[in-house]
Amino acid sequence: MTAFRSWLFALLFYAFSGVVALAILPLLLAPRRWLMAVIAAWSRGLVVLLRLVCAIRVEFRGLEHLPRGGALIAAKHQCMFDTMAPLGVFADACYVLRRELLRIPVYGWYARKTRMIAVDRAGGASALKRMVAEAAQRLGEGRQVVIFPEGTRTPEPGAPYKPGVAGLYRDLGVPCIPLATNSGAHWPAHGFTRRPGLIVYEFLPPIAPGMPRAAFMRELRDRLEGASAALAAL
Repeated sequence: MTAFRSWLFALLFYAFSGVVALAILPLLLAPRRWLMAVIAAWSRGLVVLLRLVCAIRVEFRGLEHLPRGGALIAAKHQCMFDTMAPLGVFADACYVLRRELLRIPVYGWYARKTRMIAVDRAGGASALKRMVAEAAQRLGEGRQVVIFPEGTRTPEPGAPYKPGVAGLYRDLGVPCIPLATNSGAHWPAHGFTRRPGLIVYEFLPPIAPGMPRAAFMRELRDRLEGASAALAAL
């Protein structure tokens, strides 16, 4: 039954997402916030679809730690769903993503229109400087800047954190809000299996600005990995 539900969900997911992506193409000419509102609705629709087809519920905890205005979010990344589900609760999210993703037809168009922050991973210090400058601009617009410290989907704990999150924390001078999850237990990083249960996204108390780099990275890692491990045991 799990295999059947998983394949059915995959079929409906791609059909639903494809229809929405094509239907809203005219919004590429509309104000950005209109497109963000539709994307948030699409995200909430996926949460409902996941519950109905795969018996997977999605719960958001710690929303009291999430400001409606500018914020820096460091999110655990276990599966593709982590880039989609939180869009339904963010007021105006801006993801830090790989520049290569902008080349994907349709997806790249929407990423550019919504002014996501595209990073050239081979760009070194200049790429980091550009990322910080763009993030500061997005914060000034009242947006939530979301970065995945691991840089990619990592189903197993222990993956190293990339330096980008430390650069944003240091130069933006704002609190960093960790976002833990157990999503990988129900939506694996690879494959189509969707296991019934509860996916939790938990916003943790902010890490105050001003910590030394090493201390911040230690604190962020301890909080994110510890909270995600606790959620995995649910």
